[in-house]
Amino acid sequence: MDAVKAALFLLFLCSSHLASGSHPKAQNVTWNSINFKTILTWEPKPSPDYSYTVEFSAVGQNRQKNPHCFRSSATTCDLSSSMNNVNACYTADVLSEDPLGVISDIIEPPYTTSPRFCPYKDTDIGKPDFKLEVSADKKITTVYVTDPPTALFKDGRQLTIRDIFTDQLQYRVTYRRNKSTGKKVKTEPHNVIELKDLDKGESYCFNVQAYIPSRPASKQLGELSRTQCTERDKEPFFEMYSVGVIAAAIFLILLLIGIIIAITVVCCKRYNKKSGKEAVPLRDV
Repeated sequence: MDAVKAALFLLFLCSSHLASGSHPKAQNVTWNSINFKTILTWEPKPSPDYSYTVEFSAVGQNRQKNPHCFRSSATTCDLSSSMNNVNACYTADVLSEDPLGVISDIIEPPYTTSPRFCPYKDTDIGKPDFKLEVSADKKITTVYVTDPPTALFKDGRQLTIRDIFTDQLQYRVTYRRNKSTGKKVKTEPHNVIELKDLDKGESYCFNVQAYIPSRPASKQLGELSRTQCTERDKEPFFEMYSVGVIAAAIFLILLLIGIIIAITVVCCKRYNKKSGKEAVPLRDV
């Protein structure tokens, strides 16, 4: 009797193991998020024998499935639109299940839980666009920054990072003289930044990035923008060439003029001398 019970117990353990571990678990479950476009990724690519389902929830809330990530062969799931509360923190489970259309008797499929993700603190901020304007008197260069759009919408309108971070959003301008390695930085809480400490007429190069001091140190700075440079004014003639070069040029010009005059005088004397001989009348024999 004891042997029968032991056999049944082993059979139960084996069946439970098969039911809960018949498909491999997802691995390397990570979040990738830029400007609140948040995608969950994992490995490996499933075989035809199984698929993946994603369940997610804000911490302390009920879990829910994403209809686009249900029994799918994909290894990514876009959860951007499901994370409307950017101040909440989320976790997700990637379940390994039978393929769509297959009736499964697995009560609890194997799954892997993601790290916690908090959109407000964790999403990366992409590079902003900006344009430059130099004043007519060349004394002020103004940087006009455009807020990067996000993957979030409200009342049919696409939100920008300014809509989300409001007065916490600042912009950091890094600038340097063209072809120079020395850099200066200016940070302002608005989108229009004036720079007045630039040398008049010189070319300067600029980069801009978002700066959000309320976030963790590793996430305070956004991606650096592409570099833009102002044009350098055309240099006056006397600044383009040294005094020595100008003096040498003047000397050569004067020397050339002197040579031309000398040749002209010699030619004129020879011509006059020849003309004078031809004008003398012949003597009577």
